[in-house]
Amino acid sequence: MNEEPTDAERYPTLTEAGRAMLKHMSEHPSAPLFRNRSGNRLLSEEVEALRAYESDIATAPFTWSANHPPAWLEAFTAQLYAQVPFYREQESPASFRAISTVHRGDLAADIARFVPDSVPVERMINFRTTGTTGHPLVLPSHPVVAGRYLAYHKRALRRFGIEPGHGCGQMGVMLIGMQRKCFTYVSVTPTMDESGLAKINLHPDDWRNPADRARYIDAMQPEVIAGDPISFAALLELSLRHRPRALLSVSMALSPGLKAALLDRFGCPVLDVYSMNEAGPLGVYDPGLGGHLLLQPGMYVEILDAEGRELPKGQIGEITLTGGFNFCLPLLRYRTGDHGAIDNSDAGPIILELQGRRPVRFRTHRGGWINNIDLTHALAPLPLSRYSVHQSMNGEVTLRLASTEMGYAADAVARLSTALLGGSVSIAALDTEDKMLQYTTDLPGGLGT
Repeated sequence: MNEEPTDAERYPTLTEAGRAMLKHMSEHPSAPLFRNRSGNRLLSEEVEALRAYESDIATAPFTWSANHPPAWLEAFTAQLYAQVPFYREQESPASFRAISTVHRGDLAADIARFVPDSVPVERMINFRTTGTTGHPLVLPSHPVVAGRYLAYHKRALRRFGIEPGHGCGQMGVMLIGMQRKCFTYVSVTPTMDESGLAKINLHPDDWRNPADRARYIDAMQPEVIAGDPISFAALLELSLRHRPRALLSVSMALSPGLKAALLDRFGCPVLDVYSMNEAGPLGVYDPGLGGHLLLQPGMYVEILDAEGRELPKGQIGEITLTGGFNFCLPLLRYRTGDHGAIDNSDAGPIILELQGRRPVRFRTHRGGWINNIDLTHALAPLPLSRYSVHQSMNGEVTLRLASTEMGYAADAVARLSTALLGGSVSIAALDTEDKMLQYTTDLPGGLGT
């Protein structure tokens, strides 16, 4: 059995000021019930390297454009075929376009085969993902990889004139969720002079008093609040006095209506960031460009048709990724399941008409709403390869399972019924083997504002 890490292991560079910040966030009278412990795990030399990395990314230009691959593509591909088990087992391709694409299911089947031999396993970390589409994933990462996210979020913020400045004794970022079960913790960011970082859950069950949610946010005064559309919809319901400098919506598509409501309420930039766990922050929506401006110069984006052929700029197809900043999981022609078109702009490549994942809420038997992620948690103990859940206009819920997994139907229906606080759940066969929308609804309000 693995021993629980010590604070020295969680925060190798922690100072007294950082320790005081952790105490302030976790022991405030209005603090939530933090259910987990985490930390940056960054060594001093890694902190300095991340500061240099952030500086480089701030002004790094794109050396590729739509339908014109980067010069580094050939060397990157050769490196992966030499160091990554999945590719080393195959013959070297005659050209980049000859490389077979991969998708989320390939990663889910055996993620270890996609980790380069050169990655030091003793400091690797992993986390499990859930979402509205695809297969559950355990993704390999590293403390430095986690630290690199900030560089791309800062690049997005600077696009809107925001230069993050909170440091010692202040909360820099608050991450918000709205789920029955949510990973929550406090930490500090060494590259920002140990500014505070907290992940909180706005679900009332995580608080001693539901009114403490607003009190805590007002007391912490985070410079930036990040979440998904479901958690931001919950944030709008709170009586907050605090006004952050920016809101970052990640993970799911942000509807124009919800964005307008957030702008009106908080009076600060609301950034719609196209992001995924497999690749990190990919783009930020820029109204002046009419699309998502890409953020990672080291990530090449192709738009492919169903047969894997590259489509010309301006034509909608599947967003496919090569490269990335996660050296534990370099991507090579990875089909995301999201769709859009690519074009060029003076600021860099942009994705137009993004058709990504949308937040889905389900109405419970008692008339409330439940996050689709809570349904994922309910079904997680069952060994299901794929499934879909749909709620019709009359509120009835249908669970579709693969025909070979109907033996789990009774258990799955019972778990869903419990999560939805009662009501009937019908069962049907899932015919497709392709990546599908896992959660869908016909109910008004089920897809947010």
